[in-house]
Parts: sequence; structure tokens; C-alpha cells
Amino acid sequence: MATEILMPKLGLTMTEGLIQKWLVQVGDTVTSGQPLLEISSEKLTSEVESPASGVVLDIVHGEGVTVKCKEVVGWVGQEGEDVGTQEAPAQEEAPTEVAKDSTPSSPKSTTAPIARTGGERIFITPVARKMATEKGYDISLIKGTGGNGRITRRDVEAYQPSLVVDKVVEPLPQDMTSGQYGEGLQGMRKIIAERMMNSLHSSAQVTLHRKADLTELLKFRKELKAKVHTPLENGELGITTLLTKAVTKALRDFPALNAWYGGGIHQIQESIHIGMATALDDGLVVPVIRDADRMTLADLGQSIKTLANQARKGALPSDLYSGSTFSITNLGGPGVEYFTPILNSPEVAILGVGATQQALAFNEEGEVVQKDYLPLSLSFDHQIIDGLPAAEFLAQVISYLEDPYLLIF
Repeated sequence: MATEILMPKLGLTMTEGLIQKWLVQVGDTVTSGQPLLEISSEKLTSEVESPASGVVLDIVHGEGVTVKCKEVVGWVGQEGEDVGTQEAPAQEEAPTEVAKDSTPSSPKSTTAPIARTGGERIFITPVARKMATEKGYDISLIKGTGGNGRITRRDVEAYQPSLVVDKVVEPLPQDMTSGQYGEGLQGMRKIIAERMMNSLHSSAQVTLHRKADLTELLKFRKELKAKVHTPLENGELGITTLLTKAVTKALRDFPALNAWYGGGIHQIQESIHIGMATALDDGLVVPVIRDADRMTLADLGQSIKTLANQARKGALPSDLYSGSTFSITNLGGPGVEYFTPILNSPEVAILGVGATQQALAFNEEGEVVQKDYLPLSLSFDHQIIDGLPAAEFLAQVISYLEDPYLLIF
């Protein structure tokens, strides 16, 4: 009996996935567990493995198609087996007729056009038309090799427009903000756009900026490193680890910031799950450190390192992509000092971390010394949190950093 190949649900918030690439073709022999296609979602890019051994009987949805979770994208079974009636595969859909004067406008190419009479209809498959539109090709210049001169996906891929083009300045659309959020984007980028815009439009976001004096924290690190005889290779005393510990302690002192608000429901969370924003080549994910307040510095450092590595490799367990109650995002690497983090809905607060800054200051003896400062930016939902308690929370985080021995109790 033929077996369905389904679009997987990789996380609690995933509702659909984009088929990036099929790794097999109809008729290929595959084994159970063999990767069949690559997909992307709001969180990651992943491979879908074959649910059974056999022959690829049908590909229901082709590359570039967004499919709902648990929907059939293909079939595997024994050669010649009937899989019934499915949707037409997107890769080889029936050609549609496109009037020449309805093709997307593009810069005029110096390549000699295919000989077509005025008003002649152009036969092109939907996938080929989509690819041509994305690349800005004038389909009247593409030679079709399919039946009746139909333009196929391969024709678009093989088309080589001239590098010399006329300079044509086209007006911008009248309203580039119309339509749904993320319109025109694909995969992870589209979902990020939707989530960011929904976050901004469903909350009253305000950001406070302060800097923490790291003088005592750096002394604390140096003293502990000198007294610990085992190598510290997992960020046990890293600034990110120590800051995360300070945040968890401050959240215990100010539980109102460890909360969710969405759909008209406000919930203060008992457990403290910290989301650590992690940049990928094609987007951003927020791995979750569960029960971070119960961890030692060693456990916290190990978790931060492990989850970041798993997220970048696309190997993070799906249940660790959601459920955070407070997030931390760091832009110190490229040298940013202060910025405005956007809330990771339904959370009501997020802390941004900037690059450490050095400055001259007076010490208690009135001497001029060099100090290190850590810029911090706290964004919060003013619907739920007022400015004063938010400022007090930020001050508490800084207090733990400036009195670091409190972090180990």
C-alpha cells in the first residue's frame, strides 16, 4: 500500500512549510529514512525523510510551493501502484495561456526577441511563469521547448538575457504597504516579517537604555578563573552567561516582566524560560533555555553554547523553538551599542545587549581609571508594564552585574 509523504510539523507554532528543493524524482528508488526533500519554515530549514522504502510514485507539490502541515506532498510505494487522485503536481501543471500584453514589465533586453505576432498568446507553465516573474524576465523573449511552444521551468533556467539593457526607470507601486505582512517573501523570511509586524501592531512597545559598570564583574571572573583548576571551555563565566543569570534573578524579583500577553489574555509565568536570539544565514531563531533560573553558571553556559550550535546547524529539537517567557538578543558583535529590540510575542519584555564600551571615570579615591560598560536596551509592552517598574527591573539586572557574587547564591 502506498505511503504518504507529509509536510511535517516541526514546532508548536509551525502551520505550513515551503518546499525548497526535491532531492528525488518520480520513479526513483528510495529507502526508509532517506532524505526526499528540503523544506523551510518560520524557524529552520530541514530535510523530510522517506517514511518507507520503495519507489517515488508521485510528487504532489513542486518546489517553491507552500504547503500546510500534515498535508500530502508526495507518495512512496511499489512500482506501478495506484495512489488515487491527488492534486496536480506544481512542477508540471497544465500550461496556462498568458496574453503577451499582460506579462510583467521588465527592462528591455537587447537580445533579439522570439518571432511572435502582435497579440499572440504565450503558453507557459505556472511554475515557469512564477520563476520568470521573480527574475524579472520578459516571457515574450523566452523560447519554449514544450508542446505548442510552451515555456517550461527548464526554458526559464536556460534563458540568458543580455547583460546590456536599456535604462528604464519604472515607478514604484502606489502602495507598497498593502496586502498581508511578509507579502512577496518566502519561508523563514516571510514568517519573521509577519511575526515582527504583528508584534509591533499588537503591543505598545517602549525601550529604556542604561549601561552597567562591569568593573566588579570582570574582577569576579578573574578571581574565579584563578581558583578553578579545571578548564572553563563552555562559557561558564562568559558575559552572556553571567548576564542571563542576572536576568533570571531579576525576573524572580519582578515577576510582572516574566509574562505573556496575547489575544486579550495576560498570564504571569511561574517558570522562567529564556529565549536566546540566534542569527542564522537566512534569518533569526530564538532557542529556549527552559528553567534557566534553576541552573548553575556551568549548566547555563553549557546550555547557551549547545542550543546556539544546534540552532545554527538546524538540529535543535522542535520543542525548544517556542515557549520562552523572556528573551535576550545581542548585537554587540558588530559593534552596536544601543538599539530597539522587538518583542518576541507573546512575551511582554525583551533585553537587548550591545558592545562593551571603555571610558575614563573617577574611582572612589578620585583617581581617573578606565572602566568597561555594557549597554543594555529593555523593550517592554506599555499595555502591561509601566515605565517605573520596567526601569526598576533594568536597574535590578545592573545591580546583580555590579555586585556579581550575588549571582552564585
